[in-house]
Amino acid sequence: MPETNRLKQMKKVVIAIDSFKGCLSSAEAEKAAAEGVRSRYPECEVQCLPIADGGEGMLEALAAATGGQKIHIIAHDPLLKNHNTYYAISGDGKTACIEMASISGLPLVPPEKRNPMITTSYGTGELIRDALERGCRNFIIGIGGSATNDAGLGMLQALGFRFRDKEGRVLEAGNGSALLQVTSIDTDFAHPGLPASRFTVACDVQNPFYGPDGAAYVFAPQKGADRKMVEALDTGMRNFADVILRTTGKDISNCPGAGAAGGMGGSLLAFLNAELTPGIQLMLDVLDFGRKIADADLIITGEGKADRQTLMGKVPSGILREARKQNIPVILLAGRIEDLDELHKAGFQGVFSINAPNVPLTQAMQPGFAYANIRRTVGEICASLNAERALSYATPLGEAHRANASIWELCE
Repeated sequence: MPETNRLKQMKKVVIAIDSFKGCLSSAEAEKAAAEGVRSRYPECEVQCLPIADGGEGMLEALAAATGGQKIHIIAHDPLLKNHNTYYAISGDGKTACIEMASISGLPLVPPEKRNPMITTSYGTGELIRDALERGCRNFIIGIGGSATNDAGLGMLQALGFRFRDKEGRVLEAGNGSALLQVTSIDTDFAHPGLPASRFTVACDVQNPFYGPDGAAYVFAPQKGADRKMVEALDTGMRNFADVILRTTGKDISNCPGAGAAGGMGGSLLAFLNAELTPGIQLMLDVLDFGRKIADADLIITGEGKADRQTLMGKVPSGILREARKQNIPVILLAGRIEDLDELHKAGFQGVFSINAPNVPLTQAMQPGFAYANIRRTVGEICASLNAERALSYATPLGEAHRANASIWELCE
């Protein structure tokens, strides 16, 4: 069937939009887009699939996809202060979804107190332990946005692992400064539910555990480390990798992703037999995305800002990849657009800004304003399809501001 005819019928539209960070959640953005579709195609089936790339919004997306619920608990933040947080459990009670950033994230530490020598991932371990106690044996963990460079030491302590120094004393602090002190690891008291558990980790970086491209040198400065701290942390990571090798027989030093989240990726690989997976692919697998879009005539995706980084593992790129397998056209929405030619060449059938040119950022970020603009933009796109002008307005015009203007010409 020719693509234009397929679009003209519009019996089913799938909407999978990432959150417009700081403005609208994935579900809110999709609701607005769905209203836009129905304003022009009231009989069309519209399926919304809340989605994220493994970072912010992952919990909500997976809970929605599985009919699950949020579990609210008190755990320890990176400075070991009590903090109200939550994770999600799937509808069948078997799978826990945890965002490391929700309890061990950088925003939880005031800028003047950021120091990866003392921050700990202990709270992340507490969330895992709580889920284990509730019977979960399948874990999906997003490890972006951490405040730590403790190689998961704190997380493992919360799960019962004990770390000893050269005198045989158990180390109390599971933080970055402790990495150089570890000489042995006692696994006898690890949580009994761990051997039967499966861990899948949303990880979008390929950094090794240590070295010039490792956790300390690449990420620790963003978490408050000065040059001296970076050197000390990297030395500690090298020591810990040696201890891990002696203890488990696993050399994680150069494993892609081992340096993610301050070395959390490495410990998840070594001690929990985790599988590190790009965040968007993990989400698409959980959603069974390929099956759900099988009979779709059009897919609408989007994010707050679309540019060349969109094509580097973000939600729209994953959506596009899956859609192209089934020859389903994809439209990309964004609050702001750059690198239009690259986005169009990647295969998006249309790339549209929801904002008119020169809209101030403060206004564009207002939830009500963005919601109305998504609804209106999608409605006008659908109207253009209905009028058989189809996607002529979505052809690359060379400059992002001209692409932004095209949809507004359509609205006049």
